[in-house]
Amino acid sequence: MTLTSLVIPGLLAVLGIYALCKKVDVYGALTAGAGEGLSVVVRILPSLVALLTAVYMFRASGAMDALTVLLSPVLGKLGIPPETAAILLIRPLSGSGALAVAGELMAGYGPDSYVGRVAAVMMGCTETTFYTVAVYFGAAGIRRSRYTIPAALTADLTGFVSAALAVRLFFGT
Repeated sequence: MTLTSLVIPGLLAVLGIYALCKKVDVYGALTAGAGEGLSVVVRILPSLVALLTAVYMFRASGAMDALTVLLSPVLGKLGIPPETAAILLIRPLSGSGALAVAGELMAGYGPDSYVGRVAAVMMGCTETTFYTVAVYFGAAGIRRSRYTIPAALTADLTGFVSAALAVRLFFGT
């Protein structure tokens, strides 16, 4: 048995002993925390359902493919491989969708290709903006995002462009 396999059981034991010493009702605290967690889920669920429905509709309608074709010339001039346009479009909406697209690109072009490396860096330096806003703003009860989404999308665009530049700088084309 290694030391790392004892960390979680040891932490639980220490917390249990601490709770006994402080005479904390562990079961009551657990059920209260679970109740608060469920109330957060109830507040967030409508936002998540709407977001996931929109992502599915975006992909199923063919809008993503049409935007990919439209963006390809501009992306080529920025040094971003046009093949990664799908990641650029889907990443702000869905992390798992973008991961699937990146996996397909790496399977088709190879992880050490220019396209594969740019896709990997894009995945690492961008965020699932709309998902994050839906979850955190929904949990906090914020109805107006104000400048959050434009600022976050600007940061994502910067991440996409810098991904291609970084790969070209460090690995060549």
